Amino acid sequence: MKANIGLTNKNAGTIAGLLNSLLADEHILYTKTRNYHWNYEGDNFMEMHKFYEGQYEELAEMIDEIAERIRMIGHHAEGRLKDFLNLTNLEEQSYTTKQDEQVRNLVDDHEIIIRIVRKNIAAVEKLKDAGSMDFLTRIMEQHEKMAWMLRSYLP
Repeated sequence: MKANIGLTNKNAGTIAGLLNSLLADEHILYTKTRNYHWNYEGDNFMEMHKFYEGQYEELAEMIDEIAERIRMIGHHAEGRLKDFLNLTNLEEQSYTTKQDEQVRNLVDDHEIIIRIVRKNIAAVEKLKDAGSMDFLTRIMEQHEKMAWMLRSYLP
């Protein structure tokens, strides 16, 4: 599917590669957040259960938007788990039911994504794709807010 939207094929391919890596990171973070939603134990179970649910629902929306952005610029979105594992910048930690460990793991992942997206915005600017720059800026801001909310649970 070739799109004639003012991007060179090379630039669109480079941007699609950056977005597919982000898509992989989002899937890993989504799965980790969902896992913590299921497996949290503590005296504020309902609060954390609902909080994590809100976070993974927001991540699900971002996942869909990223995949659609990749398609808009004329490329295919990765969708296989093995591809996500090859493309991701995130790591899965050992299972934990402890709030502090879960929250710290999620904050770390959001902050990794924020730093990567910030670099990717600069890279995409050089490739002359204002749409993807704006898109990535919005994604970064969503992660900044989610990380801030998570940090509020840390001592």
